Amino acid sequence: MKRALSTYLLVNHRLTTVWLDRIWNAEIPLVEFFCARQHFDYHNRAQITELSYWFRDSPLKIHSLHAPLYNDDCWGRTGPEAVVDITEPVKAKRIKAVDDIKRALEVAETIPFQYLVQHMGNSGAEFSERAMDSAFASLEELNVFARQRGVEVLLENIPNSISSAERLLMFLEATHLDLSFCFDTGHAHLHEGIDTAYRLMKTRIRSTHVHDNNGVDDNHIFPIVGGGGMIDWRRAMQTLRSEADQYPLLLELREIEDVENPLDHVRRVFEALESQRPIEAED
Repeated sequence: MKRALSTYLLVNHRLTTVWLDRIWNAEIPLVEFFCARQHFDYHNRAQITELSYWFRDSPLKIHSLHAPLYNDDCWGRTGPEAVVDITEPVKAKRIKAVDDIKRALEVAETIPFQYLVQHMGNSGAEFSERAMDSAFASLEELNVFARQRGVEVLLENIPNSISSAERLLMFLEATHLDLSFCFDTGHAHLHEGIDTAYRLMKTRIRSTHVHDNNGVDDNHIFPIVGGGGMIDWRRAMQTLRSEADQYPLLLELREIEDVENPLDHVRRVFEALESQRPIEAED
């Protein structure tokens, strides 16, 4: 499985070519940009242009963009209007959210990437038919806009009652939208379990988000080397390897405070995950 890293690890820092050099030097060939405006401002043509020049001569490739969750630069602290939610039932607010995601998709015109990872609702959101109708209207429009730019929209399983693996499949069956999935190990662990979620999503998985948690909080812990996580990584890696050619092993990790060189820890995570022996190989 190819190694890949989400810049969510660096979300509290402005994304610059210095960080991209460090990612490549850590032997990571693929990257996912996390669209948070304090980090990667998808509205800022100067930042986009600067990064695009760097990618012209770099072997590092962009695998995907993570769609914005907020349209401000402080994690939605400016108020509820900052939330970017495609299930928003108020049409004017939903249109505003879709327009903001389109600005992220326009990055592909300057820095090509393959996938946009999209949430349906926010963490803890409750299921409703109205939310599903809003999601369908949003995704129908975004899917066309994305494909015109060579991008495929991936739905991510997240810990709410809208986006469990089973609900995502039901949504696609009801709407006939031709979309694939980003499989999130930490979110599956908090919901139906990794094995169950993977079995349901398996044929449509095109990317991953790999991280650990304590079974209660979505805290994006470093697998194995981070401490405090509860996922059985030997079993999880066996599951992920079953269709290894479909997707990269993409780490989506939260920065550890007071760690000077987080990419050294990332390298150790990859090595630890890749060294997990298959269960059936046990003596």
